[in-house]
Amino acid sequence: MSKMIAAGFVGGGFMGEVHTRAARAARARLSGIVSSSPSRGQIAAERLGVEHSFATLEEMLADPSIDVIHVLTPNALHAEQALAVIAAGKHVICEKPLAVSSVEADQLVAAAREAGVTATVPFVYRFHPMVREARARVQAGDTGRLFTINGSYLQDWLLDQADHNWRVDAATGGASRAFADIGSHLVDLIEFVTGERITRVAASLRTFFDTRVGSSHVGTEDADAVVFETSGGAIGTLLVSQVAAGRKNALRLDISGSRESLSFDQEHPDSLWVGRRKASLTVPRDPAHLHPDAARLSVVPGGHPQGYQEAFAAFIGDSYASIAGEARDGLPRFEDGLRAVRITEAVIQASTSGQWVEIEEVPNE
Repeated sequence: MSKMIAAGFVGGGFMGEVHTRAARAARARLSGIVSSSPSRGQIAAERLGVEHSFATLEEMLADPSIDVIHVLTPNALHAEQALAVIAAGKHVICEKPLAVSSVEADQLVAAAREAGVTATVPFVYRFHPMVREARARVQAGDTGRLFTINGSYLQDWLLDQADHNWRVDAATGGASRAFADIGSHLVDLIEFVTGERITRVAASLRTFFDTRVGSSHVGTEDADAVVFETSGGAIGTLLVSQVAAGRKNALRLDISGSRESLSFDQEHPDSLWVGRRKASLTVPRDPAHLHPDAARLSVVPGGHPQGYQEAFAAFIGDSYASIAGEARDGLPRFEDGLRAVRITEAVIQASTSGQWVEIEEVPNE
């Protein structure tokens, strides 16, 4: 990129740390930050190495030097803040879920298209090199016809009733917690790798703690079990939980086809298991022997661990390249965020009704 991207950030918590590290790795200028109060903004600016703290989002949007704004606030604020960023003519990177309803997400997609800005959502697991390798194998026909897909995303950070977070509250986090927060990553990964769309779902949701410390009523789910069908005729299952003891960030995807199977484990991201009837193998992350798109994202030599932060930096780097006018394959945009919101709503509806629910397609640009 000939011009250094100037980035602003709304929110200085954990995701603020991740985004600023990734932006710095992408050689951006960390120009400004806004937090929940001016004093917290100043603290966040000093801690994260951001040049200036603004008192309000409006002040930061008025700065003509800032090119892109990262929206990292609680879910219920995403739509309002991202729309304000777009209205100011700036590019936007908005944390997932993109919005707490498909109506809001639709508005964001329409606004970004009309403004002609780059608008992306950090489905960052797409940026693991071995995920790209799996996708390339499916695209090349190596797996054959897809038969079954099994996905799971398990965490334990809300295992105990004493565990609390703003996401527990539907007023700030939205109607879904576990699926909107981490299940959205899983369904995006399934559609990205397989190239097939999830067409309908049946689901069961569970809230194991009706109350938590700091919350008199919990209106969001702890776990989801989902059965689904795809546009290519495959069938699949999803298990999503934030109360799975010992599981820290266990995202796993197993795809079985007529010729071979593929298995990716996010906690061991430097390899891809390839299953065959006569001989199975484990493919290591070795840039010299990977598909070009996977090799591009392999930024350290084979044998040296590469993980989540590198994947995040690759996503930010590709977002900034898009701002500069470069096309990058596989960049998750607001349309992909809308897609995840619609699947989340279908999962909630299926659980409530006890019926299969069809997934509405997102129109192409």
